[in-house]
Amino acid sequence: MLQQTITEAVRGGLIVSCQAPPDSPLAAPEIIKAMAQAAVLRGAVAVRINTPEHIRAVRQGVNVPIIGLWKQVLPETPVYITPRFADAMAVAAAGADVIALDATERSRPEPLAPLIERIHTELGKLVMADIDSVASAAAAVSAGADWVATTLFGYTEATAAETPPSWELLTALVQTLSVPILCEGGIASPAMAAKALALGAHAVVVGTAITGIDRQVEVYRQALRSE
Repeated sequence: MLQQTITEAVRGGLIVSCQAPPDSPLAAPEIIKAMAQAAVLRGAVAVRINTPEHIRAVRQGVNVPIIGLWKQVLPETPVYITPRFADAMAVAAAGADVIALDATERSRPEPLAPLIERIHTELGKLVMADIDSVASAAAAVSAGADWVATTLFGYTEATAAETPPSWELLTALVQTLSVPILCEGGIASPAMAAKALALGAHAVVVGTAITGIDRQVEVYRQALRSE
């Protein structure tokens, strides 16, 4: 799929993140594939999928763009979303159209700009930069990122005290950057998704509120215990 075509295909749409904790029965590739198929059947314009195994399964079942990533916990860095080129290469080989990676300004195993350059030149894939601030977003765009997403706001050391989504961050990114801005993280209702688009988001990514059965059950259980 041509890169510009992918960008236009997701404009104004809902991207569903189909993931599950490694210890969940839902983490089976065929179930992740079924989640993705159900999302696309009901109108999702793309899906976000973790691990080459799951991407490969989903690729067999959907024809919309796949935003692929590979969460890797490494001892020397807090960066875990597709931290190295080898991870990006495996994600691309599995069938992803866009490579999502951590583009925060934390210490990382490989420099960001060369990593993005290799993804472009050697893999021919778009790069979605998962960021946590205006500064990290600007740095990611300077490094060559094609899309920027608010994915990591509230999930890094610098933003841990914050609760996503940040409408202020989204607005600032839309106003200051020229690349497509995707709103991801903390979108818990259709009204919130609509607000993100109204503020200028190119597309909205929703995960837990739609496919996060494990987390949703935990939240309900905790609420009932507190009564």
